[in-house]
Amino acid sequence: MRLVIVSGLSGSGKSVALDALEDMGFYCIDNVPAALLEGLIIQTIEARDALYDNIAVGVDARNRAADLQSLPDLLDSLKGRGVECEVLFLHAEDQVLLQRYRETRRRHPLRTQSMSLQDAISEERDLLGPIIYAANLVIDTTQTSIHELRENLRSRIGRDQRELSIQIESFGFKYSVPYDADFVFDVRCLPNPYWDPALRGKNGRDAEVAAFLAASDVTESMYQDILAFLRNRIPEYTENNRNYLTVAIGCTGGQHRSVYLVERLAAALREAHEGVLVRHNQLSTNNSVSG
Repeated sequence: MRLVIVSGLSGSGKSVALDALEDMGFYCIDNVPAALLEGLIIQTIEARDALYDNIAVGVDARNRAADLQSLPDLLDSLKGRGVECEVLFLHAEDQVLLQRYRETRRRHPLRTQSMSLQDAISEERDLLGPIIYAANLVIDTTQTSIHELRENLRSRIGRDQRELSIQIESFGFKYSVPYDADFVFDVRCLPNPYWDPALRGKNGRDAEVAAFLAASDVTESMYQDILAFLRNRIPEYTENNRNYLTVAIGCTGGQHRSVYLVERLAAALREAHEGVLVRHNQLSTNNSVSG
């Protein structure tokens, strides 16, 4: 049996994630009290029904704090019973969550008459701390559309579990560091195409920008250093039964240098690894995920 716990901040896309998993053939159950989760899974194990081979369960902050804190131990216990357990945690920046609530006019599940929306979001982060620390995969939906989130889940969770899923993403430091990164590399030391008026409106996937950056010895040295680092670390992730690796490459605006290096690194890693995905955070401006 494969069990995926879906959790995260309200408004970050949990409902979208569960819908996507259901489309992938998972038996999905939302808002399960954490205290009842063990009994539910044991019952499905004993049922020996193929319907429950893949289960996704939504767990949110509307639980007792003690039950949420005990969730990592519960997952270890289920693994001892042969259950393949994963935790998916969805996250977004506060300002984006606030904007989504204003647009949908939904009520935050923890908000009361004496608590502001901002305070409710902060309390939710604290309550879900034990889950995020146990997460196998964290997805930052700050710059992610509903379609992009669905596709990301299909590509990462819907793949062959024997292969490490590697995502390499570009970002701009002026917009903040992605929350979901395992490794972050700062490439702002490289020559910046932005200062060439002919290249400013292009991005790192365009041939002119690629040629500009490829002509720099500093760029080539940085590329080789990062590639060697990743090639050394990937086997360690595999040996430790890690299912997901997310690498973030950042420059100032996330348009040129980071995009160029992400494309080159992904192409090189695909020579030895199948599950290599690419994401360019600042080349996508639709952040309409909710739920």
